[in-house]
Amino acid sequence: MRSGFTTGACAAAAASAAARRMLGLDLEIRAFPAWTRNPSGPDHPQEPMEMPGVELPFPDGSRHWLPIAWTRQDEDGTWSAGVIKDAGDDPDITHGATIEARVAPAEDFLFRAGEGVGTVTLPGLQIPPGEAAINPGPRAMIRAALEELDLDGALVTVGIEGGRALAERTFNPRLGVVGGLSILGTAGIVRPFSLAAIRATIEASLDVARAAGFDTACLVPGHLGEKAARQLHPFPQAQLIEVSNEWGPALDAAAAKGFRALLLSGHPGKLAKLAEGHFDTHSSRSPSPVPGVAALIRELGYDAAEVPTVEGLFQALPIAARHRLSAVLGARIAAQATRRCGLPCDVLLTTMDGGCYGQHLATGHWSLPTGALS
Repeated sequence: MRSGFTTGACAAAAASAAARRMLGLDLEIRAFPAWTRNPSGPDHPQEPMEMPGVELPFPDGSRHWLPIAWTRQDEDGTWSAGVIKDAGDDPDITHGATIEARVAPAEDFLFRAGEGVGTVTLPGLQIPPGEAAINPGPRAMIRAALEELDLDGALVTVGIEGGRALAERTFNPRLGVVGGLSILGTAGIVRPFSLAAIRATIEASLDVARAAGFDTACLVPGHLGEKAARQLHPFPQAQLIEVSNEWGPALDAAAAKGFRALLLSGHPGKLAKLAEGHFDTHSSRSPSPVPGVAALIRELGYDAAEVPTVEGLFQALPIAARHRLSAVLGARIAAQATRRCGLPCDVLLTTMDGGCYGQHLATGHWSLPTGALS
């Protein structure tokens, strides 16, 4: 299936194009394949056509070229640019939407919400209340793209055509993001979503681990869980199994393939759902874990903050309370996972930047380095 680009990558490309125009620089013309969306299967490629675009650095060190739909100079002399979001074969709500960025000179890198991009109003998200809903990953991509142009500051306003209406079909209103969509993406790349493909990949990854001689494995939802796990233990790549939201099939397959112990590493916003017996952690197919985590916080004798996310609940606690909550929540997650697959399970609860809130480690297969807790 065909991969695409996140809204964050599109915003960075639009900002780069606008900045180039502001600096009197040309865009690069390349032959770029267009695609026709096929609702019943993979998209169909069309003949490549020459388009202007920009090449960007991505968080993993790779570089990618994105086409620019338009650039224009606004009445105040600033420049804007637009990128048509291509999500590949993923059923992304913003596929085909135009991501816009306006760039103005500034002494530091500042970000504002344009039309169709929301504003954060509640604590607990990665961005504090009052700020534009442009996540840290996209902000870093935009900044890196502009720093390549020798800019040491810029006011970047990001918008999404039709974003206000699209946001009503997302969880943004429930999370306190008002006025539009969020600019998201930690890697810049959208990997197409297919349950069958994900489950087949999990099966194959477990087979590779067994063939490499491993009888223990670390299951992670994505790269943040992997990053935290590598701080805990020097895992070879073959021993790290990315499961996305498919925890149930992954646990079942690990048991069937003869593994004798597992480590589950991920953010409590995902893994807390396992503690309540929900092994498909996709937000559309499982309930919010916030009420359960809040109830556990109160059970432990702490006050639970009135916030819409598990991240917010953790951040509102003192560090010692986070560690205690992590230990108890981790034990409950491990118990449910063991009940599901019959294997001894340990749990590592990660922060949003790949650190560690705390853990439940009972099998003796891995040990946490001193000072690794956040």
